[in-house]
Amino acid sequence: MFVRILPAFAVAAALLSAANTTADQATALYQKTDYKGVVRLLDAVPNKDAAVWALLGKAYYMSAEYKKAAEAFEKASGLVPNSSEYAHWLGRAYGRQAETANPLMAPGRAVKARQQFEKAVVLDGKNKEALNDLFDYYLNAPGFLGGGTDKAADLVKKISALDAAEGLYASAQLSDKQKDYSTAEQQLRRAYELAPKQVGRVLDLAKYLAKLGRQRESDQIFEQAAKLAPGNPNVIFNRAETLVQQKRNLAEAKALLQKYLSAQLTPDDPPKERALELLKQTNGA
Repeated sequence: MFVRILPAFAVAAALLSAANTTADQATALYQKTDYKGVVRLLDAVPNKDAAVWALLGKAYYMSAEYKKAAEAFEKASGLVPNSSEYAHWLGRAYGRQAETANPLMAPGRAVKARQQFEKAVVLDGKNKEALNDLFDYYLNAPGFLGGGTDKAADLVKKISALDAAEGLYASAQLSDKQKDYSTAEQQLRRAYELAPKQVGRVLDLAKYLAKLGRQRESDQIFEQAAKLAPGNPNVIFNRAETLVQQKRNLAEAKALLQKYLSAQLTPDDPPKERALELLKQTNGA
């Protein structure tokens, strides 16, 4: 009997090794933003576990295939129902579906998004990304879909307890929503002061000053961001996006977007599709 079992163990070990190799390859492709490559590899994996379904879901999500992303995350979350990460990503997929669905389907998807964000926060109160997405939902969704500035304000305390600068950023969004632009600016400046080496805090302030119509000050802050993180794709993208939104210096915006599209990007950077959309708006520059 023992002799017969050995070949079975060998086969199982070989299959496990092959599955791990495929997962590692898919992860490497994902980090290089080769989402089609991830799908091609993982689609062929038999008996997918939760981690495979989750990575497949992320690849679909980053490719703007939100229905397939939701289906993949539903399977991942079904296999590991206590995963805050999987619930959070499922909420994101539902949220994007709500944004792109027809008016009859959108409310249902929005409610599902909120429920998954809330579940993610309950499962892990330190999941900062889930807290931020739930905050955004509460801040921007109408009351009949479960939104509300009072709920958003309650979350600010939780966000601040984990990250003071991020809490100030959330407070600034809330102040802006309430049309208290001066307070919002002050909060963004305080966030910048708390985390002067975090380029994201610099970009937050630069973009907000541009929104207020203070282009010269915004340009100066963008220059600080470029010096703080030379060649950083997020700095390049956000500068270009701001110029396009303001319909000024479109030739500069075009050059920045072309530079961005040729950069080595990661999943943390804005998707190329968004950069291509902005690039179309610079035609003629």
